[in-house]
Amino acid sequence: MRLLDEQQQQQHSDYLYEQHVTYLTLQDKRLITIDGYSRALRRITHHLNKSPDTLTTSDLKRYFDQLIKIHSSSTVRIHCNQ
Repeated sequence: MRLLDEQQQQQHSDYLYEQHVTYLTLQDKRLITIDGYSRALRRITHHLNKSPDTLTTSDLKRYFDQLIKIHSSSTVRIHCNQ
């Protein structure tokens, strides 16, 4: 049962990821921009172990507070702009 639950969560996350890429493509973003934003999204959701649609403002504040301490300002900007 748990494996099925994890598979469903992964399918849901994959779907949201594809929607994110499609949305950026429709905005005529360059491939390098799409790649950067997509990596940022994967990093955030992996770090917090949550699906993108369940992230709260508090989750993101905590994540960015940690990110600022260990990464360059350009990396933080990319994460914030997605």
